[in-house]
Amino acid sequence: MEYIVEKIGMSRTVTNPSVAVTLLRVLSTKVCEVKENVKAMVSYSKGKAKNKCIQGQQKKYNLSPEFNNFASIFVNNKEAGDLDETPLNEAKILKVSFNSKGRGYSGVVKRHGFAGGPASHGSRFHRRHGSIGNREWPGRVQPGMKMAGHYGNVKITVKNEVLSYDAESKILVLKGCVAGHNGALGKIRIAK
Repeated sequence: MEYIVEKIGMSRTVTNPSVAVTLLRVLSTKVCEVKENVKAMVSYSKGKAKNKCIQGQQKKYNLSPEFNNFASIFVNNKEAGDLDETPLNEAKILKVSFNSKGRGYSGVVKRHGFAGGPASHGSRFHRRHGSIGNREWPGRVQPGMKMAGHYGNVKITVKNEVLSYDAESKILVLKGCVAGHNGALGKIRIAK
């Protein structure tokens, strides 16, 4: 069972000792069509996206205008309709997948934790990576060399313990943290 969720943010419990928690909102999702009794095409609300392609899909599956995004997830439903959210009440551990925060083009100090060089006294080696190659042989940079480049915005999946789930407000409280910025959309899968 998979669900599409939105990250609300992080908080702490009032208990002693307090525990860091992440709050997720389970999005209202409609199952459009079920393929092979497992994978289904679902629709959910995100922003105000509207074009002829989306309107065609909404007409095909008799969806209201707020359901304007589509995805494929694994479901228990055998037919189209509202996504069954009752398994979340008994869930103990979830696999949570989000894209991490994108940090753009980053240097080696930020991206790989390099120490850099001296900060003063005529040094010209501050936050650079230093030597990257070998000698005449092999005469090229080895694959996997840690260098500056694009950092972040990759899919990260972690296992989190479920502390509580409120079916009315659809708020999930997970122990620990998950990747991504507040307001990011991701998927959860019941592991236990």
